[in-house]
Amino acid sequence: MNLKKVTAVTLAAATALSLAACGSSSSGTSTAASSAAADTEAASSEAASSEAASSEAATSEASESSDASASGDITWDSVTLGETGTDLNVEIKLLTHRTDMMADDYAGKNWNAYLEEFNKMYPGITVNIEAITDYANDSLLRLQAGGWGDIMMIPAVDKADLPTYFISYGDSDTLGKEVNYINNFVYQGQAYGIPSTANANGIVYNKKVFEEAGITELPKTPDEFIADLQKIKDNTDAIPLYTNYAAGWTMGAWDAYISGTATGDPDYMNYKMIHTANPFAKNADDENTYPYAVYKILYDAVANGLIEDDYTTTDWEGCKGMINNGEIGCMVLGSWAVTQMQGAGPNADDIGYMPFPITVNGKQYASAGPDYNFGISAEVSDDEKLASMIFVKWFTLDSGFSYNEGGLPIAADDTNSPDLYQPFTDAGVEYVADNPAPDDEADLPNEMNSESELAVNAGGNEKVQSIVEHAFNGDEDFDSIMDEWNQKWSDAQDSLGVEIKY
Repeated sequence: MNLKKVTAVTLAAATALSLAACGSSSSGTSTAASSAAADTEAASSEAASSEAASSEAATSEASESSDASASGDITWDSVTLGETGTDLNVEIKLLTHRTDMMADDYAGKNWNAYLEEFNKMYPGITVNIEAITDYANDSLLRLQAGGWGDIMMIPAVDKADLPTYFISYGDSDTLGKEVNYINNFVYQGQAYGIPSTANANGIVYNKKVFEEAGITELPKTPDEFIADLQKIKDNTDAIPLYTNYAAGWTMGAWDAYISGTATGDPDYMNYKMIHTANPFAKNADDENTYPYAVYKILYDAVANGLIEDDYTTTDWEGCKGMINNGEIGCMVLGSWAVTQMQGAGPNADDIGYMPFPITVNGKQYASAGPDYNFGISAEVSDDEKLASMIFVKWFTLDSGFSYNEGGLPIAADDTNSPDLYQPFTDAGVEYVADNPAPDDEADLPNEMNSESELAVNAGGNEKVQSIVEHAFNGDEDFDSIMDEWNQKWSDAQDSLGVEIKY
């Protein structure tokens, strides 16, 4: 693996849409255990030796779970919640990025509350939670080192490496009929990840600020959006657009808007863009669409003084209370952020979520896709794999987590979406999920990101931060920045022998 690839993978975000929810900004890790672990010391001792005990303690009543463990044929379909594995007495570890959910005063439902509910059905499965702050980097290092635990939110790895690290949940065609948004971690027809939740791309905004600014209709084009930001600056004391520049990952998150949101095309991100000459150039048919338009919104907002006074001092944790209290007009973040902003102060009803202001041929679209995906370790015991499969399936189907966090439904038969998506419904927005790259090009998007060093939708924070810097300083025009990106992309295509088709 060359240096470019190491750097790109290390910086990569966990999802193809860069929509992953962020937890607390505190450093280090936090841990929590399910209530079963605290019941008695004996239970903990028994769990520690579960692999040896499970093969001897299985009863005919639990033959379904025992057969699954013994054969190693542990898949999504092999688990029936409330029946499979009810005899298990085992301890497993989950690595997560959601450090915020470790807190007792978390505004939503915290980890302990979910684990308590899980243990009502499975009292013998102890789930230990380890929350990691710098998850994108640290989880990848832990994965490569081994011995990290049983379940993790899958970091950015090459698809060809998925079978090395994780077990398959089953055939992707079959699983896709039961679970939405599984495409990110499908390899050779097998699904290796289950989404924890799913998000749509849009903009978190303060409805009261917009009203005070005199904005009566939500913007549908870049020009309308910039004009509305100007109204906020002229008529209120709020910061029109808060960049969250200093956090870094919040800048790379802009990449998530260049695919379905800006094109309406599910094949754009993982196929057409790879084979497109100069994908960051102005679209000849409509300059207010495609990647050019997304990044130009940011450039124009900064150049026109419609952001914070000092972008280097932005504060991720502080911005939550600021938008709740009407000090910020809007922020470009995935739908996962809405509940966090609502819970950061007394004005939850003032927080809304609107479609991104790009219209393609008269219609608005929203990229929709998974947050971090659960992956189950391939190196743990069969009982631990089974317990992990049970927990992931329960968390997906029974916990209500995705809805609670403002996410789109993960279960295919679930039609219950949070009210925050009403503006999308009112505007007739169509959700677009990125299709995976063809099997023979499964790793080509990663290779292009590595070779170009642009890390599009894979933790490429610095390139988007550079837009803010140049727009603020006025030392480079927007088209020149896009020309530089196009050159890097073109050089990578040449280096990798990518055929130009568009």
